[in-house]
Amino acid sequence: MDPIRFNTQDRPDFHKVLRKRVNKYFKDNKISKYANGSMVFKTVFMVSLYLIPFILMLTVFQNSTWGVLLMFFLMSLGMSGIGLSVMHDANHGAYSKNQTVNKLLSYLIILVGGSDLNWRIQHNVLHHTYTNIEDYDEDIDTQVFRMTPTQEHKPLHRFQAYYATFFYALMTFYWLVSKDVEGAFRYDKKDLLSGQGYTFKSALIAIVVQKILYISVFIVLPIVLLNVSPWIVIAGFLMMHAISGIILAYIFQPAHVIEETEFYVPDENLSVESNWAIHQLRTTSDFAQDSKLFSWYVGGLNFQVEHHLFPNICHVHYKAISGIVKETAQEYGVPYYSHRTFFAALKSHFSLLNRLGKKSAA
Repeated sequence: MDPIRFNTQDRPDFHKVLRKRVNKYFKDNKISKYANGSMVFKTVFMVSLYLIPFILMLTVFQNSTWGVLLMFFLMSLGMSGIGLSVMHDANHGAYSKNQTVNKLLSYLIILVGGSDLNWRIQHNVLHHTYTNIEDYDEDIDTQVFRMTPTQEHKPLHRFQAYYATFFYALMTFYWLVSKDVEGAFRYDKKDLLSGQGYTFKSALIAIVVQKILYISVFIVLPIVLLNVSPWIVIAGFLMMHAISGIILAYIFQPAHVIEETEFYVPDENLSVESNWAIHQLRTTSDFAQDSKLFSWYVGGLNFQVEHHLFPNICHVHYKAISGIVKETAQEYGVPYYSHRTFFAALKSHFSLLNRLGKKSAA
């Protein structure tokens, strides 16, 4: 891929000053940037919320249709919690200063049907580096939605605000059955696999083996062991993915695809107007900053501004540094977007989808 050139002359000392102030916070308070005791507790909780219902399904609720469905529902909450609160930090290397720990915890994405390799490329490399830049950030490039004013309008898009939740419900299932394999082919063409230490062959083998193991454990095993209809198992499994897909989409989308944030198309020189740090602030938004329980469950990803500027800092610290980020942004005349509540952010997301769904929207 040809890299995007960010404008290094746009308030070049902003990011330097911000990093210095955030580093001072950790130094003055004598705390680590990595996980603390509460993060370890959350890790155990989320993994348990996913695995214990599965074990109960195979033992206590072997003969209960409603018991099986209830366990799959609880697993959906654990599945989302693992993705939002544990795997995400680990894949950024933010969970622990010990990279072996980060690597091991990053494999939790395999436990919920995804690929750690593809996640790092799509999320860490493309999304975090090129946030809201068309043809680079795959999070906004989809045929199903029109998410930027410059993307081609199709007749189907006029209904996108209404069908969005349906497709969000398919998101993690799509990762499982198709997207990760498609990604291996796509990233090979873009020469992105080698940066993760993979060849195309090794990447494809790893992904396929992971999928087979996941399907064997979470679909085939329950069908074999449970005394309920296989269709109940399949329905519960699909419900688990649908709920998790909606939760993940509803957390990630209001952070970038909303009315306030900006979208970019590189010029003929593959350049954009801002330096990288300011670009992150222009394309990212926080929400529900005062909701402790909500923030706890979603892995601090309601503090997306802080996360994008400091992805190597564990999310348990985002609330504490958010004041520093906001104050520094105001000092340098840089936007700091934030919605007071989650529902306000979600409303902004769907309002943008509705506006962009109209052919005349630009």
